[in-house]
Amino acid sequence: MITATLSKYRQAPRKVRLVTELIKGKTVEQALVLLDTTTKNAGQPLKKLLVSAIANAKHNAKLKSEDLMIKNITVDKAPVIKRFRPRARGRASSIHKHSSHVTLTLDTIAPKKEKAVAKKVEKKAPVAKKESAKKAEPNPSASSGLGKAEAKKE
Repeated sequence: MITATLSKYRQAPRKVRLVTELIKGKTVEQALVLLDTTTKNAGQPLKKLLVSAIANAKHNAKLKSEDLMIKNITVDKAPVIKRFRPRARGRASSIHKHSSHVTLTLDTIAPKKEKAVAKKVEKKAPVAKKESAKKAEPNPSASSGLGKAEAKKE
C-alpha cells in the first residue's frame, strides 16, 4: 500500500470531502479524469496529491500506474486559524479559517476471480408418502366457513 499526504491544506474539510467521495474506490486513470473535470476548488490540489502518490508507487514499489486504485482517502481537521471582524458598538465577531489534512492510500487492483459454475444436479423422483393408519376427521368448521364457537353449537 502506497500513501501520500497533504498537510494543512487551507480549505474546510467539509468542502474537500465532497471531492474525495467522487474518487474513492476508482482506478487512478478514472480519478485523474474526475479531478480534471470537477469545478470544485479542491480538485487541483487533490490531483497533485494523486500524482505524487503515483510517483511514490513507481519509484518506491516499482508498480505500474495502470495497476493502481484508490483504496482509501481520508480528510481530517487541521489547525484552525482564528481571526476577528470588527462589528458595531465596539464588538468583534470571530472568524474561523479551517484547514485540512488529506491522506491518500493506493493499492494494486486485485485480479477478478471468475465465478465457479455450479454443476447441475438432476432432480430425483419424488418419494411416495406413506398414508397414516388413522385418517383425521374433517373439521366441520373449515368446510362450512363457521367460526369455532358456532361449529360447537351445531
